[in-house]
Amino acid sequence: MFELRFFQFSDFEQLINWIKTPEILLQWGGPNFSFPLDKQQLESYLKDANKYNSNTLIYSVKEKETGKIIGHITLGNIDRKNKSARVGKVLVGDMSVRGKGIGQQMMTEILKVAFDELHLHRVSLGVFDFNSSAITCYEKSGFKKEGLLRDARKIGDEYWSLWEMSILENEWVERHKG
Repeated sequence: MFELRFFQFSDFEQLINWIKTPEILLQWGGPNFSFPLDKQQLESYLKDANKYNSNTLIYSVKEKETGKIIGHITLGNIDRKNKSARVGKVLVGDMSVRGKGIGQQMMTEILKVAFDELHLHRVSLGVFDFNSSAITCYEKSGFKKEGLLRDARKIGDEYWSLWEMSILENEWVERHKG
């Protein structure tokens, strides 16, 4: 089992070590970060997050038994008026736990924050079309594909397409009845 806990300065080095290539950085952090990831970028990322009424909640994923940090996830663009937010920066960084359903558990925990604690109505995310394991994870978590943003990001000489996905409050409630 694991738990979400707020991302903090002591987690910076671990996250930097997981982001080894520009491709990993783009998949994790989008266009708002530059390679190589460094402490200064992470300080800016964390600056206005994790505060009362903040529009960004940044979490480390911690194994309960060992206390080891195994991943990272964010609930951002929190819009309390329209009751929506966006999941992002999803990373199961510890290679030894990949393929064991941790990603789906992370999604469940972040959706509990979104729907059960913040009482949001809609949660969205974007995922590159070639990341089939992530797409499967998100679909198992209740997300539905809304549309494909063709050639949405440029990496090197290639363009990557991005699936836009979302889950609504009533879909979350239906999945977690009883």
